[in-house]
Amino acid sequence: MTAMNEAQLETSDGVRMFSRRGLTIAAVAAVAALFTGTTSVAVAAERVRYVALGDSYTSGPFIPLMRLDPLGCARSTNNYPSLLSRKLKPASFTDVSCGGAATANMTTSQSVPLGTNPPQFAALRADTDLVTIGIGGNDFTLFGTLIDTCPKLRASDPAGNPCQRNFTVDGVDTMKVTAAKIRPRITAVLAGIHARSPRATVLAIGYPRIAPATGTCPDLPFAAGDYAWLSSIEEALNAAVSDAVADDGASSYVDIFTPSLGHDACAGGAAWINGKDLNILAAANYHPFRAGMEGVANVTYRALAAARR
Repeated sequence: MTAMNEAQLETSDGVRMFSRRGLTIAAVAAVAALFTGTTSVAVAAERVRYVALGDSYTSGPFIPLMRLDPLGCARSTNNYPSLLSRKLKPASFTDVSCGGAATANMTTSQSVPLGTNPPQFAALRADTDLVTIGIGGNDFTLFGTLIDTCPKLRASDPAGNPCQRNFTVDGVDTMKVTAAKIRPRITAVLAGIHARSPRATVLAIGYPRIAPATGTCPDLPFAAGDYAWLSSIEEALNAAVSDAVADDGASSYVDIFTPSLGHDACAGGAAWINGKDLNILAAANYHPFRAGMEGVANVTYRALAAARR
């Protein structure tokens, strides 16, 4: 990254911005102006073209109402891209996020129940102004492995950390090693977005907290000692996203883990994340409720607005 062509910004909300001068900085300012109500006539006339990419933490499975294009993607009309779009009122909005998507599904189609989701990059255009992407948790089956394995091990040592021990080999935490391997994949995805939509502001959205900072609850059936470890794996995954943004040098990372403190799966009525039980009228197990999507949309909204200040 050269000083003449690119700059690194730190917003007041702690959002890391890596921008190419004359491209992303201008686009961020235009988008933020729309949010803050201080648009000039020229900016207001050029409403953004917004594309949302991502996995199930973007698509919002079982959050009413579900879309049918295809149904197997479990794409909600009230996921965070849809909620953000209502705030932004863009000239166009395209959401191609899909449950189960991995970084490979940016460039390859994804088979889902009752259909196929085309490569998500097919939605990008040269005149796309804003792209949000939430991806990485399904690579190397990181998230699924945790959810499938840890509850089964709880009974062997309810007060201990059997899942952490299971994934520690010769003193090495293999899940954290796996999380680190996701970083270059996300870096490549970000480069692919820029190649297809060179004028776009690109926001890489992090993952929210699942486990509480202290305490346990029946809705999250991990051994007590594995709660902190689960959070550390999430932090490693978010670090992979954040570090990929830094490697890319022209995108922004939106931290969701920090503002989701107190909104974990054990937070009752304040929860952003569902616990172990599927609720077909509200959320998939271990996935965001509508309240979580509203939280992510609000954090992302503020991140865009902060870029203009």
